[in-house]
Amino acid sequence: MAFRRLWRDRVAMVALAVFLAIVLACALAPAYARWAGTEPFKSTLNKVITVAGQSQPVMELPKSGLALGYTPIGPTWELGNYFLGADNQGRDVMARLLYGGLNSIVIAGAATVFTLVFATALGLAAGFYGGLTDTVISRVLDILWAFPVYLLAISLSIVLITQGITIGPFEITSGSLALPIFIIGVIYIPYVARPVRGQVLSLRQSDFVMAAIGLGASPLRILWKDVLPNVSTTLIVFVPIMMALNMLTESALSFLSIGVQPPDASWGTIIQDGQTLLYTRPMVALAPGFMIALSVLSLNVFGDGLRDALDPKSKIKLGRG
Repeated sequence: MAFRRLWRDRVAMVALAVFLAIVLACALAPAYARWAGTEPFKSTLNKVITVAGQSQPVMELPKSGLALGYTPIGPTWELGNYFLGADNQGRDVMARLLYGGLNSIVIAGAATVFTLVFATALGLAAGFYGGLTDTVISRVLDILWAFPVYLLAISLSIVLITQGITIGPFEITSGSLALPIFIIGVIYIPYVARPVRGQVLSLRQSDFVMAAIGLGASPLRILWKDVLPNVSTTLIVFVPIMMALNMLTESALSFLSIGVQPPDASWGTIIQDGQTLLYTRPMVALAPGFMIALSVLSLNVFGDGLRDALDPKSKIKLGRG
């Protein structure tokens, strides 16, 4: 029933289609780079390409002024031939845009899974067991909640980006994509765990849970069979919302050079690369910025449609509020 309501929501389905098209395009990044014959992570200062039948260097001297330094070629609008131009190292912006998008989406998706798994576990434990368990978990969540999101993310990144992190037998190096996944996943745990805890506290007093306790069912079975299915709707609605938030956070950290590290790229690092070219080759920074905005917008619109499909009364509730 919920799927039918979502399917009839044309705006939400268009938003989902747009995001899936972005994901598919980014997934084809290696194929595009091979087809275009370009090296997205290697400087190509001396390369010469053919544009409209004429040879043109990828990095050219300015034709006016003091002729100091080189200016990268602008967009050729020829797919596979520096479609969006080059950056200040002569690298194909289109190829880097696809590779960077792939990393941004992977990090956002993995961080979302990380957040939901740990936040759900903490919320279930705190809400169901109560007492000392609830007190300890809630206070830890309150401490994380007290820090502004980006301040906490930047602080963790600055500390961990130079030395990595070791948790038991697991080691995450400073240049690994797992590091921003871990940092972003941790900072958003309270924002999911607290609503889950509140919902579990309410379910804990419901008749079917009390009946299961009375029949002698184990706490783990009650949590798995009775409580978790009833909070799954909330978790599903959180997926596109968290994806959008994580994508923005990752882009911000990478823009500040404390997220994705070279030679890897993300949309945030590409925007940083385009800072010095804003007045000569603005497409280097504008293209990834546009992709971030389009991805986040599509995820938010789809998230609204998903919420309305899973909870038809949500519009009425919001309207009365």
